[in-house]
Amino acid sequence: MSEPVRKRRAKAEINVVPYIDVMLVLLIIFMVTAPLLKQGVEVDLPQAPARALDVKAPEPVVISVDREGRYFVNIAANPDAPLDGDALVAAVSAALKKQPKRPVMLRGDRNGPYQHVISALVKLQAAGIDKVGLVTEPTEGERS
Repeated sequence: MSEPVRKRRAKAEINVVPYIDVMLVLLIIFMVTAPLLKQGVEVDLPQAPARALDVKAPEPVVISVDREGRYFVNIAANPDAPLDGDALVAAVSAALKKQPKRPVMLRGDRNGPYQHVISALVKLQAAGIDKVGLVTEPTEGERS
């Protein structure tokens, strides 16, 4: 007598182990790269109690002025390369033509001469930019 033929049924379960492996790899990648995502060059910012930017606002154009008076812009082709005044004005003007509501923020080194920050503001004013925010570090009481 022959044995009865048994049909194999396909399992309708999803194997989640590979997905967990992928998620752990992505988590490690984000943990390693997150500290590298800082805004531009290292500038020692002054402390002041101020409101934070609105999260819903578009990404701001951030201009950094180091203690030697060099300008850096986060939207430049190479954000770590210093720009002269004309290149600064051209880069910021071009960005604001594409997105007129984009905020412009200025980061000035607290150990540099105040004149460097004023020079950057004058260049931006000459380019027709009338609203510029100044970036500061929160005071000790505000940090959380």
